Parts: sequence; C-alpha cells; structure tokens
Amino acid sequence: MDRIACMQSFVRAIEMNSFSAVAREQQTTQPTISKQIAALEKYLGVQLLTRSTTNLSLTEEGTKYYQYCQQILETVAEAEASLTGKERATGILRLGCPVLFGQMQIVPRLKAFMSRYPDVKVDLMMADYFVDIVQEGLDLLIRIGNRQDNALISDRIGTTRRVTVATTGYFEQAGEPQTPEDLVHHNCIVYTRLATVNEWHFQTKEGLIKVLVKGCFQTNSSVAIRAAVLSGLGIAIAPVWMFGDEIYRGDLEVVLQDYQPTPLPRAC
Repeated sequence: MDRIACMQSFVRAIEMNSFSAVAREQQTTQPTISKQIAALEKYLGVQLLTRSTTNLSLTEEGTKYYQYCQQILETVAEAEASLTGKERATGILRLGCPVLFGQMQIVPRLKAFMSRYPDVKVDLMMADYFVDIVQEGLDLLIRIGNRQDNALISDRIGTTRRVTVATTGYFEQAGEPQTPEDLVHHNCIVYTRLATVNEWHFQTKEGLIKVLVKGCFQTNSSVAIRAAVLSGLGIAIAPVWMFGDEIYRGDLEVVLQDYQPTPLPRAC
C-alpha cells in the first residue's frame, strides 16, 4: 500500500465530498479511490468515514487523522520542493482570509511556509466582512462561501465541510435532536455572515432540507461562534476544522450525522 497516495486520496475526498470527483481529478476510477480509503481504514483499524449516497462524513477518528494527513502531505511537498532546485520566490505576499480560518489554518502553517520560502514576507489581513481585494491591495484572498463579486476571477480550491455541534453538557440538558426539524426546539447559534442566516440547509439522499432556526445569540464573528459553542450556549453549524480537537477529545458532540449541513465552497 502506498500510504502517501492513500492519504492524498483521503484528504481530497474530504475536500471534494466525492470519491468520483477525486477519481476524475487523478484520472483513475472510483473503485480505486474507494479501495485506497478502505486500505487506510484496515491498516489503522478504525473507520475514517461514513458514506451515504450523497455525503462523506468524518468519524471522530477520521477528523483527527484528516488533520494529521494535511500536515504530513505539506511536509512531503516541502521536502520535494527543496530538492527540485526551483527558483526561490521573493517579496511580500499580501493575503486576506476570514479571521478564524486565518487563526487556525493559516498562521499555524506559516513557519513551514517561511522555511520553504525564506525570502517571502507575509502580510496577513483577517476579516469576517466582505473585503475588496483591489482596494485593500491584496495579492490573494481566500473566501469561504458563495461568491459575492462576479467581476473578480476566482478559482475553487476546495470545499469546507461543516458539522452540527454542541457541548455534551448542552445535550445533557436539552437533549439531542434526531432530525433537522427538531432544531426548532433548541437554542441555535446563528452566524449572520452567511446568506441564509437563520435558515439552515441539510443534504440527505432524499434531497435538501431547509429549517428555520432561532436562538438567543447571533453574531457576525466566527471567533464568537466558537466561543459560544464551547461555553455550552447552544448548537451551531460550523466547519469541521473549527472544532476538530474538541470533537476528538469528546468535549463536543456532532449530531445529525445522517443530515449533512450543505458544504461551503472555498475559493481564492
């Protein structure tokens, strides 16, 4: 088993939410991708994914392994680049991204980036509001969600998988929702930067489910969403990377796993 190749297929399957899409990208077959994931699960002795006709859902073990795979693949790429003799990049990279994404996904990887590109300096602008890439003088802007400016050229670089999550303490008091419709009886933490705001969308094999939710707290800050969930205030839909460690430790619990929140496109 080529573990690196299997890891690459596993990570891309999560990002693209599809075995067939990964197969097309790698110019191979869907059964080949499926066998690679199965080989990883057999080697590790754990289930990494749960599969339905429309979704791939990470298990708790899968969430942790996914994060490690990202780090390992980045290290491999850096090692290969160091031996290829490619021309070294220089200058200032002006990068923009959402606040929590920058804090949890970009900043922790800067050291490795600087080691690979020692002559590059990074000027990072983090904001949860709509950023004008031209006005702010940015070279690159990472956005999570649907495009708001069709005049700009952007490339889709992945998909942000989301989960429905709250603390175990909250569920002990309020009970666990069994279906999306049960959320009307729960205190839902709403992120106002999304176009749908308090209308949460879930994908099932039968189709799309839309539920109007409500609660005592809403905010335009991803940092505040994370803090509110960790305090036990209520339920939120959030990117899986936002709470990966807490889910793995058992501090937070993912519910409605048969009803996957609609993933958000990630573009730059």
